[in-house]
Amino acid sequence: MTTTPLNALARASSAYLRSAMHQPIQWHEWGEEAFAAAQRENKPMLLDIGAVWCHWCHVMDRESYDDPEIAAIVNQHFIAVKVDRDERPDIDSRYQAAVSAVSGQGGWPLTAFLTPDGKPFYGGTYFPPSDGYGRPSFRRVLLSIAGAYKEKHGDIVEQARMVESAIAQAESFAGRSGRISASAIEAIQGSAFKMFDPQHGGFGHAPKFPHPSALDLLIDQYARTGDDQVRNVIVTTLEHMANGGVYDQLAGGFHRYSVDERWVVPHFEKMCYDNSELLKNYVHAYQATGSEFFAGVARDIIRWMDEWLSDRERGGFYASQDADISMEDDGDYFTWTLAEARAVLTEEEAQAAALRYDINEVGEMHHNPAKNVLWVGPSIEGIASKMGVSTGHVRDLLDSAKHKMYAARLLRPTPYVDKTVYVGWNSLCVSAYLEAAKVLGLNDARRFALRSLDRVLAEAWKHDTKDSGERALATPSISNRLLHVVAYSDPKAERREVSGLLDDYAFTALACLDAYEATAALSYFKFAHAICNAMITKFFDPTSGGFFDSEPPADGKGLGVLSTRRKPLQDSPTPAGNPMAAIALLRLHHYTGDAADRDKAEETLETFAGIAEQFGIFAATYGIAVSHFLEPQLQVVVIAENAEDAAAAELYATAVSAFRFTKSVLRLTANEAVAANLPPALAATIPNLPGLNSGKALAVLCSGFTCQPPVDDPSELKRALELASAKSATKTNANK
Repeated sequence: MTTTPLNALARASSAYLRSAMHQPIQWHEWGEEAFAAAQRENKPMLLDIGAVWCHWCHVMDRESYDDPEIAAIVNQHFIAVKVDRDERPDIDSRYQAAVSAVSGQGGWPLTAFLTPDGKPFYGGTYFPPSDGYGRPSFRRVLLSIAGAYKEKHGDIVEQARMVESAIAQAESFAGRSGRISASAIEAIQGSAFKMFDPQHGGFGHAPKFPHPSALDLLIDQYARTGDDQVRNVIVTTLEHMANGGVYDQLAGGFHRYSVDERWVVPHFEKMCYDNSELLKNYVHAYQATGSEFFAGVARDIIRWMDEWLSDRERGGFYASQDADISMEDDGDYFTWTLAEARAVLTEEEAQAAALRYDINEVGEMHHNPAKNVLWVGPSIEGIASKMGVSTGHVRDLLDSAKHKMYAARLLRPTPYVDKTVYVGWNSLCVSAYLEAAKVLGLNDARRFALRSLDRVLAEAWKHDTKDSGERALATPSISNRLLHVVAYSDPKAERREVSGLLDDYAFTALACLDAYEATAALSYFKFAHAICNAMITKFFDPTSGGFFDSEPPADGKGLGVLSTRRKPLQDSPTPAGNPMAAIALLRLHHYTGDAADRDKAEETLETFAGIAEQFGIFAATYGIAVSHFLEPQLQVVVIAENAEDAAAAELYATAVSAFRFTKSVLRLTANEAVAANLPPALAATIPNLPGLNSGKALAVLCSGFTCQPPVDDPSELKRALELASAKSATKTNANK
């Protein structure tokens, strides 16, 4: 028996790379070794960028990279390099810009052809093994590129030069370009209105993505203005998404996007970051509208994340769940034939489920027409009328059917869960869980979020070893750094230290501030302060303002196009690094009182002020950052003798009930309300408040580093918050 020898990817850490270790391609990881080989042998490089959750990446692996004949062509003419886009988003973002400039295409798998020094000159996404799908066969592409490299070398070098120039112009903003203004928020909202699908919700046509940052911006606008048009966009979109096939009707949680405009047929992979940001949307929409449906969806997202994407033992959120079991299926784990449903349900349950979830003999899946995506169709009342039973009985039937169908689904082979724990994505999940816990009173979610953040800080934050304790947290040092990965999925894989990117720092700083507000533990505030200091040291551009996405190469050159500096502005689909960094600094400023924090945020927002409006809903996080900059920060501090005080709980519930980006709520016991236990700005005010030691629960509303007299009546606190919100809205309107 012969076995295929392993290629160099057997030494990789990433699950995506390790999945290709048995392929006959002589793959290299991204690194000096691959580039040295390309230059030594004067061969072009074939760069494949994909992800373990990516369906078409697996298809291309099976059809092409597993094929010995294609492998022979690659091995003869190219130096092949494979990159995991989740592990190295800095590489992916630059080559995505390059391939888009060449072909107008983007996405995964990304297939790029590079000169031996890594400069791209041609590329695309998926190439079929034979001519088809309007695309040339991969074999023909490989032979054509190999021939052109030898026979038209000068043309290729010139093409690479032009493409490199295009990359340099993509999101590399030269300097401050305008005045920070609420007009940016108006422009982004206007873009959302123009793209809004009034029939199905969402923005644009197929394929349809959720755009959670745009939704959050609109929710905040509705909370401030009560505009019915904005409310309609929010409610229509969130209801249709949650009732669609893009939402897992049995297990909870959202798939990555919908291939149709009705939200019915999804791309079935599930990402932690999509679900974290949509969790925030549903929590915030519940706050803004009072709809219990939205609160239920939020709890259901957490149910799925708890079950599938959580390391319950150590803390931490896993990266993703795959769409498929094998190359032969397309979401078969998640979809149902009518016969499959009838096999596990009673006749009456099957009738109700078939009506509710549109389960028919012919379903929506082209590869297997009998397969149905579950999505919510008729109302409970409509089903009750059709079946001639009560609405209560229909609810009981559907509850029973869902439990039975989910139990049956759990017996099927399960799509792969990538258990890699990424720093930035974990921080997004931590923030979302803490937000949901605060608003919905979910103590288990709060505890798990804090345990997950503690793990990130313990394993991925590397502080200056010359110092320890308080000084190590507070003192800026080039040695203070975050990693990009906490742990890899494959326990056999060697752990690599991948340097953290801007997103990792900004998202984690915000998660630490959220944790501080959830616990009043000063250590979280100090971590946020230290991480922001490190973020400024490593990424801030003191000449033109704004943050680069990665540190400059140590030698000033970098492999391939990594020397190209990027200042990310667009959400893609995670919130963009620059506005998130600005939000972190603005929130930090309200605790430190340090003008330097606000100044850095202002310079960052000014860098993009003249161009942000052109990006429409893709600059929604920038719009959120503008809200943080223009509106006064409202801080509510609830103080009581002990943590179990019922009156304090009522004041706290009042404070968190309404949604505003620029509102924070902190709960302290009386012995915590001392200067040594508070950030500088609060230390200057809170310990000196009248009535602090009266024994009564009090709430203090602060804004602009000044505090109003304490109140002990929830209705009085509500009126004070409404008045302060109205004043901040007036100030924002004045900045248009």
